[in-house]
Amino acid sequence: MLRLLALTDMDAAAQVHRIAFDHAMPWLVGLHTPDEDRWFYRERVFAACRIWGRFDDDRLSGIIAFSEGRVEQLYVLPTAHGRGVGTELLDVAKHACERRELWTFQRNLPARRFYEARGFTRVEQSDGTRNEEKEPDVRYLWTRAGR
Repeated sequence: MLRLLALTDMDAAAQVHRIAFDHAMPWLVGLHTPDEDRWFYRERVFAACRIWGRFDDDRLSGIIAFSEGRVEQLYVLPTAHGRGVGTELLDVAKHACERRELWTFQRNLPARRFYEARGFTRVEQSDGTRNEEKEPDVRYLWTRAGR
């Protein structure tokens, strides 16, 4: 089941973020505490984005947070990989806007392949000096076909 998340889902969303982030980027494990993750979701993500979640039974298995024109967060639990959860969530954001951009780390090759397979094009790379992790990243752009 897909649904728009509410602030009452904040803890579960922050937990999905942390589990998926640590799995995808083990070189950054420990960057934030669970309390910092909850603060970030409460004060930043829920305040500025629409956040959708994918539930398997009653368990949140993936989240997407997007604002006008941007995908801010997309995380899927490792146990849900390969089941279409990420594509389903990304489609929610793509249907809401004609154009989407997002950033991901250059070293996160599975994420890069995922976005490229779903129509995103690399438009910029950076050395990471502008992000908190100081990790080289890449910006992707998607536009609705025919626009």
